[in-house]
Amino acid sequence: MQDNFQAGPEVSRRGFLKGAAIAGVSAVIPADKIPTAVEIKDESALGNFQAPKRPLGKTGLQCSILGMGGFHLATVADQTEINNMVAKATDHGINIFDNAWEYLNGLSEERLGVALRGRRDSVIVMSSVCTHGRKQDVAMRMLEESLVRLQTDHLDVWQIHEVIYHNDPELIYLHDGVLEALTKAKQQGKVRFVGFDGHKHPAIHLEMLNRGYAFDTVQMPLNPLDPNFRSFERNVLPVANERGIAVLGMKSMGGSGELISKGAFLPSQALTYAMSLPVATTISGMDSMGVLDQNLTILRAFKPLSADAMQLLRDHGKQFDDGRYELYKSTIKYDRDLGRSQHGYPSSAELPV
Repeated sequence: MQDNFQAGPEVSRRGFLKGAAIAGVSAVIPADKIPTAVEIKDESALGNFQAPKRPLGKTGLQCSILGMGGFHLATVADQTEINNMVAKATDHGINIFDNAWEYLNGLSEERLGVALRGRRDSVIVMSSVCTHGRKQDVAMRMLEESLVRLQTDHLDVWQIHEVIYHNDPELIYLHDGVLEALTKAKQQGKVRFVGFDGHKHPAIHLEMLNRGYAFDTVQMPLNPLDPNFRSFERNVLPVANERGIAVLGMKSMGGSGELISKGAFLPSQALTYAMSLPVATTISGMDSMGVLDQNLTILRAFKPLSADAMQLLRDHGKQFDDGRYELYKSTIKYDRDLGRSQHGYPSSAELPV
């Protein structure tokens, strides 16, 4: 899903407006080499522009090429601020909102449900089920809870959350498991389309796809570093596109902004790269009005990068090809404790630092 990580300290995204001027700026590709958005100085400069739309795979839905992640949104302390952010995003055509049953123990869904009052019919609401190998009845209970929290009678997209362990495909495809819940929920009209997400290894995604269930969507991390380390772009994206499965990109800036805070890329370079890929949308975590304004400014200036510009960014990323800024692949930082416990692993808090 959006930048999934353990509750606790994180690299703040509020520094994004200053780009990488704080740390490692020499590593950043000069801005004049890659089209970038100007820094927002006046909120009115956004005008009345509307986010471009793309088909959400074969679903018949049209989604904005930038989506809003539920975890970061719910970390905003004030519900009024969340309401204002959602209102501003939708006013500019952002119409896809991601979430998961387990985010902040349900608070993320609750806060988004409040913010979408009066706007539900004009947006695509997503959430994810967190059974982690448990049976169909658990999944259906979670769905009912998500619907109540989100104040809706159906989800537009319901995904299996955090498919990151090598035995996850086997568990997910078991009889009376979550796949049967996905099918039942579609038949009951409680969800329209179904998929899965994960961030750990492309081989796990490929096994999920190759076992044969007819997924409508698949979510994966996509950014300029990905092609050089355990690449979803190279290995999974072409397969999903060939099959007409809607691809939802995430972690365009590294999950907690590592690509930016460590000086590898500017926000506009990372986000523009992700949106230039053959994906339906890029889900981005936004935890302040300032970050939303930054992303809207990048979106307003967006033009798909040329093949040469895309390759320039990939080549620049080769110096970071050991996963140091893709911690969702190389560490357990983004592996949530519920999934770890269901797989018999200790929580991150129980492990030595």
